Amino acid sequence: MCPSRLVLEHVTSRWGVLVLAALLERPYRFSELRREIGGVSEKMLTQTLRTLERDGFVHRDARPVIPPRVDYTLTDLGREAAEQVWGLARWTERRLDEVFRAREEYDKARTSEAYDKARIS
Repeated sequence: MCPSRLVLEHVTSRWGVLVLAALLERPYRFSELRREIGGVSEKMLTQTLRTLERDGFVHRDARPVIPPRVDYTLTDLGREAAEQVWGLARWTERRLDEVFRAREEYDKARTSEAYDKARIS
């Protein structure tokens, strides 16, 4: 497996995209980020943040205060990756109608083929 594929999986994963997109806006504390993203378990968010931090996309700033405070921000590399991924997300939103039309046409063609095969059998 090519090393770049693994990095690509990290930034384009379901939670990776959402973490990068959220951190494009501003730094977040863990609980804030979890609320902002929504639907992500604590375990998955922790795992995603650690992976992105290991890859150099996210900076974790743990401050020795009481209660402990941990902030997450994008590194320069992370900001660049987030902008690329977010650009793809925006493009997807703009082209969604075409995707839905293509799906409809595909499904109609498959349904028609299945009907023809059943009729012939």
